[in-house]
Amino acid sequence: MDEPLKNKVDEGDGGVTFFEPLSQKYKITFDAIGGLEELKKQASLKIIQPFKNPELFKKFKKSAGGGILLYGAPGCGKSYFARAIAGECAATFYNIGIDQILDMYVGNSEKNIKALFATARTHRPCVIFIDEIDALGRKRELLRHTNMTSTINAFLAQMDGVESDNENILIIGATNAPWDVDSAFRRTGRFDRIFFIPPPDEKAREAIFKLYLQELPIEPLDYNALAKMSVDFSGADIKGVVDRVSEAIIEEILESGEELTINQDALKEEIHRTKATTLEWFSAAKNVVEYANENGIYDELALYMSETLGKKPKKMGFV
Repeated sequence: MDEPLKNKVDEGDGGVTFFEPLSQKYKITFDAIGGLEELKKQASLKIIQPFKNPELFKKFKKSAGGGILLYGAPGCGKSYFARAIAGECAATFYNIGIDQILDMYVGNSEKNIKALFATARTHRPCVIFIDEIDALGRKRELLRHTNMTSTINAFLAQMDGVESDNENILIIGATNAPWDVDSAFRRTGRFDRIFFIPPPDEKAREAIFKLYLQELPIEPLDYNALAKMSVDFSGADIKGVVDRVSEAIIEEILESGEELTINQDALKEEIHRTKATTLEWFSAAKNVVEYANENGIYDELALYMSETLGKKPKKMGFV
């Protein structure tokens, strides 16, 4: 589990959040991520190299930092990929939940935003990762609370560096619904680089099974076979499979008093009982790709669906 990343100061009317970086013991690089080679290549060229070779990029009037938006189905490793980017950049990493920014008391959300960027500017190079960015950058017509306008404006002002320089500060937003993010967030200089995070491919699924099973009592397993059986599974889906098999084994041990271990058959049966949660997300995304991709924002998603989901039976709706 990640360490707590915030503390509240009791001021009677809410409190301003203190932001602490993720502990170095959670630092990872792309070596910890199986598969996604093309995505790693894109991220390296567009994001990581400016941090590693600042002088080269300055010659072409390019600087490290800015904003990128990661999107994809839930549980597919957007936050994990963001951590790896920070590790590759040798940057301090701030893992920010939307609840650390938004506050019920008037004015405190704006104070939190100012405190976040002020903290980041004293720890450069750094990466600010904000999960569920659509909760903050939601399209104006979808907002239920009109008092969010001042919070949104405060965030965009800080991101634009109106009051200070944001060089060597990379802001990564993650969302399951990029189509709900206001266009003001996606204009040049803000979240203008968008990356689709697909479900883990076969190589990545094999690595994820190994990760979640490595410290458990197991029989010899064919991880490649497990990966082949779990097409379209997210990392969260795989974790769910391992958790449910573990619980079933524990229950059986308690009933029988025998020492048992996790085996291939138990995992295989649970995989067959599990429906990939990504399919529901892709079903919703299908309409966006077909009817709301005039500017090509979702071309990566469209290509993935064409090459991967397009091969599935018609009854699944991906044709």
